[in-house]
Amino acid sequence: MFALPFFRRDMPVLKGSKVMLRVPVASDYTAWATLRRESRAFLERWEPRWAPDELERTSWRHRLGRYREDYAQGTAIAFFIFEGESGKLAGGITLANIRHGVSQSGHIGYWIGERYANRGLMTDAVNVLVRFAFDRLRLHRIEAACIPDNVRSMRVLEKAGFQREGLLRSYLKINGAWQDHYLYARIIEDNPDFGKKG
Repeated sequence: MFALPFFRRDMPVLKGSKVMLRVPVASDYTAWATLRRESRAFLERWEPRWAPDELERTSWRHRLGRYREDYAQGTAIAFFIFEGESGKLAGGITLANIRHGVSQSGHIGYWIGERYANRGLMTDAVNVLVRFAFDRLRLHRIEAACIPDNVRSMRVLEKAGFQREGLLRSYLKINGAWQDHYLYARIIEDNPDFGKKG
């Protein structure tokens, strides 16, 4: 498997104007479980169905194991989003399905705690991660998908420079039902200043 080019170095920390992104660590459990628990009604509509043990510590350890395995294989990198001002956990964002060779692409997915919504944090996080993907990972295309009635998510992607490319029918099983998704993408040609850093 292809290892991410920074695999042997320290895990990356990315900074934007409003947020800081870093990979999750074991000590994030309490903040993560608290934020997810209090935001459950806000999030469930847009996510795969939560398991009965979704917020338990054992489930958290499995989640961290998957993050590490994906990172080691070079197929995905998960970040937690921290509010820049307070340093508090606000959400998560992942660059997954990382492909090199002729594709050079990846797919962004994200979530945010209800109390942090509508403050521009996610737009900043998406922009920071896209720059990382183009500059550091040398990707060419970043995709994201969202349910057609998820107006907030569409607004985030459009503010972050993504363009809607089409409709993916019955694309993902969300909260127990197969859902259509709009496909959005941003390519490096949209940002000629990206991809120039070593």
